[in-house]
Order: sequence, then structure tokens, then C-alpha cells
Amino acid sequence: MENSIYGVILAGGQGTRMGNMDKPKQFLEVGGRPVIIYTIEKFIVNPEFEQIIVLVPKQWLAYTKDIICRFISKHDNVVVIEGGNTRNETIMNSIKYIENQGRLTDETIIVTHDSVRPFVTYRIIEENIRFARECGACDTVIPASDTIVESCGGEYISGIPDRKIMFQGQTPQSFKAKRLRELYESLTAEEKEVLTDACKIYVLKKERVHLVDGEVSNIKITYPHDLRVAEAILGGKR
Repeated sequence: MENSIYGVILAGGQGTRMGNMDKPKQFLEVGGRPVIIYTIEKFIVNPEFEQIIVLVPKQWLAYTKDIICRFISKHDNVVVIEGGNTRNETIMNSIKYIENQGRLTDETIIVTHDSVRPFVTYRIIEENIRFARECGACDTVIPASDTIVESCGGEYISGIPDRKIMFQGQTPQSFKAKRLRELYESLTAEEKEVLTDACKIYVLKKERVHLVDGEVSNIKITYPHDLRVAEAILGGKR
């Protein structure tokens, strides 16, 4: 119990950038199965997880439970609960769930992951667990392959950072859960407004976040084109 580890699958998005779809992108099918199923399976195969918490919008709770039962035979350690209004509120819901189970300690680790990154590797998850244990917080990244152009107004270049120190963020992002919640609750309303992900909580509070090497294949399915890329990756694995 003192070092319990939870997988936290963030599936609260509505997938508006995917276009006029009748369901959020995490439930769209790739290779005959919903995207979220592939993601959950990557966590199920890792024996270190005490439980895998899947967080979805309230109206999709029953549907999510149904597809998990239909597509995943061994799902005893998977629980589906309601997410929050924002990404970080969704993560806080997962911590509250762990606390309500009487399992939250200073050493409890959560490995948070986008439900629409179905190609995360075992190695990435293992390293997230390791560095969350050792450092308290870690983020999965890959080096920026393109030059990053900064524009304050969106019309003209205001700066071009050195690409050698630029990275593209992926997930998982992993934390000691109690510390993450403490930092989040210490933020002002204005600070919460500028959050894009959980790691920025640490950046705002000037706390260190260890980097974990990601993979180019650890793609996020956001646009219709990404579904075709995912189909191609799955086709190559068959």
C-alpha cells in the first residue's frame, strides 16, 4: 500500500478537432476496436498497477464500461469514473477516488495518460513509474524535430528558440499523487487559467520535473489524418 501505483487514463475530451463526429475521438474505431481499448490494454499488461482508473464524461460512463467488458477479457482492475471540467480537475478526481478507497499515501504514484495515445510502449510506462518514484514527477517528451517559431501576436515572428533545448510533450506524465494535489490546490485562480497540463503546475511552483524519452510512434489521435496513421501502424503490426 505504501507505494501503490495507479494508471490514470484521461478520456474527458469531446474530440471537437476531429470534426463532425457522433462520439468523442477516444471511442472512434481503429482496426475494428475503439482507440481507448488499445490504450487501456497497454496499462493492463503491466503488473505494477494496483488499478487502472478511466475517467470519461458523465454521459459516456455506461458506454465506456460496456466496451471494456466487450473488448477486454481481464478487466477486474479497471474502474470507470466521471472526469472533471478540465484536464487537471479530471486528474484531481482520480486522486479523490484513490483517497476514498483509503489507498492514498505520500508515496502513491499516478501515471496519467491520454486515452488517444494508443501506441505508448511498455518501456515508456516503466520509466514513468521509475522516475515518479525517484523524482516525484516526470514528463514524457521527444526532441523537437522542427524549428520552433514564436509569435506573440500570431502575425509576425517574435522569436526563434534554440531547437537543441526544445522538446515536444507527450504522455504519460507521472506524479506522487498527494504532492501533485497539494501544488494544484496552492495555485491561484489566475494560475489555474493558464494551465495546459499537470506538469505546468510544477513549473509554476518552480519544482523539478524529470524528462522521460518518448517515441515518435507515441502519437496522439487528434485529427482525421491521425486515424489513418493509426490504421497504418496497426496494419504494420499484424
